[in-house]
Amino acid sequence: MSTAIILVSGGLDSCVTAAIAARTHALAFLHLNYQQRTQEREYQAFCELADHFAVEQRLVVDVGFMRQIGGSSLVDSSIPIPTNPEIGVPNTYVPFRNANLLGIGVAWAEAIDASTVWIGAHQEESAYPDCRSEFIGAYNQMVRQGTRPDTDIEIRAPLIALDKAAIIARGLDLQAPLDLTWSCYESETLACGRCASCRMRLGGFAAHGSIDPIPYIGED
Repeated sequence: MSTAIILVSGGLDSCVTAAIAARTHALAFLHLNYQQRTQEREYQAFCELADHFAVEQRLVVDVGFMRQIGGSSLVDSSIPIPTNPEIGVPNTYVPFRNANLLGIGVAWAEAIDASTVWIGAHQEESAYPDCRSEFIGAYNQMVRQGTRPDTDIEIRAPLIALDKAAIIARGLDLQAPLDLTWSCYESETLACGRCASCRMRLGGFAAHGSIDPIPYIGED
């Protein structure tokens, strides 16, 4: 069985991606700390998901330079996280983040002879330019050109054409541990329910007709 590297933020999308990959691959989990606001809580979710999937190969990489670069409300506390939809690319976009994270994933894949690198990007977040199918396709071309000739590493984004409700349905069908995930951009205790990530997550559960298993501020 070949090894699949999963980019695991600790969120719902990466959890479902891992559940899909687990059907056919041995899993290796990669987590990147870029000094985001909820870094500690996301790392906790990563560890709990890795334990659930019994993943032995785990790599946590510090990419704190993303905070030094700035340009996003996720890494710059002076920029308010929006609670309403924005026109164009939202300020929660971290400049070229997925390209950096996938690059580390591909490097690790070469080192441990993994065949694939999986990411939970999906088109519903296409306001983020690095969450589109065109980006994934272009990145795969770069990987083919930039890795050793005897390797054949592929980037996979199995959720790319799904909306959040469909992702939740897929996760529930695979019995993925959605209760262990964390999506909130702001809070590390109870999810805020207001940020764009919380609203998309809650909207997905509502559209699916199910209840989000994580706790939110204001709930009894």
